[in-house]
Amino acid sequence: MQKMLTIISNVFRGSASKNGAVSEAARAVVSARGYADFTSEASFDIKKCDIHRLEEGPPLQAVLTREEGLKYYRTMQVLRRMELKADQLYKQKIIRGFCHLYDGQEACAVGIEAAITPSDHLITAYRAHGYTYTRGVPVREIMAELTGRRGGCAKGKGGSMHMYAKHFYGGNGIVGAQVPLGAGVALARKYLDKNEVCVTLYGDGAANQGQIFEAYNMASLWKLPCIFICENNKYGMGTSVERASASTDYYKRGDFIPGLRVDGMDILCVREATKFAADHCRSGKGPILMELQTYRYHGHSMSDPGVSYRTREEIQEVRSKSDPISLLKDRILSNNMASVEELKEIDVEVRKEIEDAAQFATTDPEPALDDLCNHIYSNNPPIEVRGTSPWVKYKSAS
Repeated sequence: MQKMLTIISNVFRGSASKNGAVSEAARAVVSARGYADFTSEASFDIKKCDIHRLEEGPPLQAVLTREEGLKYYRTMQVLRRMELKADQLYKQKIIRGFCHLYDGQEACAVGIEAAITPSDHLITAYRAHGYTYTRGVPVREIMAELTGRRGGCAKGKGGSMHMYAKHFYGGNGIVGAQVPLGAGVALARKYLDKNEVCVTLYGDGAANQGQIFEAYNMASLWKLPCIFICENNKYGMGTSVERASASTDYYKRGDFIPGLRVDGMDILCVREATKFAADHCRSGKGPILMELQTYRYHGHSMSDPGVSYRTREEIQEVRSKSDPISLLKDRILSNNMASVEELKEIDVEVRKEIEDAAQFATTDPEPALDDLCNHIYSNNPPIEVRGTSPWVKYKSAS
């Protein structure tokens, strides 16, 4: 150690003689020493889950490695910055149409993804940008889809609510309609004898939809490997859960289906609960229901300022006490798993990635007009729909 300190001291003295600046070599030596001294992994106490029809729930401790911590931190920062940039572009009228932002709920998407495999399946509602990224779609393709450009993940034709990837089925605009679709995906997995689960997400606003209870019933009858997840962010489209639901114990709504209520602002809680749920499904016990108690910082959509039915003080209190990124950052720093400087470097990299993606999303061409009716069918069958040929060549009148 003393020898290392002497080397560092000499490098600093040498670099200081050249314009008084610390050289890259000096920073490299300091970094090398620092990384070697960081804690490689640490255990954390996590909040106990409320359980329904289960003898025991997920563990009360979670192990986090340094590598995992940095990965989760970076991913959550990407989601946060991407949504803030989308907010900016929408207000500049570069993004049009519907747009539902996910900032505040990052621990849900990142925690779930950390607990399942790429071969597992996921379907969600229209607040989908975060899951599109965790399922493997690059930021630039997400941003380009938001602005309706050819380089978007749905070729600019889907927009905010309709994004897809391998084993990711959207992004669905009809409230609650993705839940029976998710049960169907789980049925396919069981029918094909695949050891895979389908994570089926919906919000507290959709939780009172009748089709969700129909999906519960069939999934339970057929013991489907389906994890039903209610992202309870406290408000539907401007209405608090207490005013919309006679019972706000969403994790018990499956009745005959086991349930968990989870702290959705803590990525480790979400990860461990999802692992528990996935193991339950893979063991052939049928579906399980999870309620993630989370919070959205923006309004329901871009037309909702989000402060007419809740106070600014309430939002600020959640930001200051329960922010998922801040919580993970504090754990990493307090357990010497990384330095402040290292996390700042990640922040700088993420900001650049988002700015580059936004630049691409505002300069990439829009889809050609004669491409308007392509991709309606997977194999372009030679039929007409309602008397209109989908292969007619349109011309702009402007």
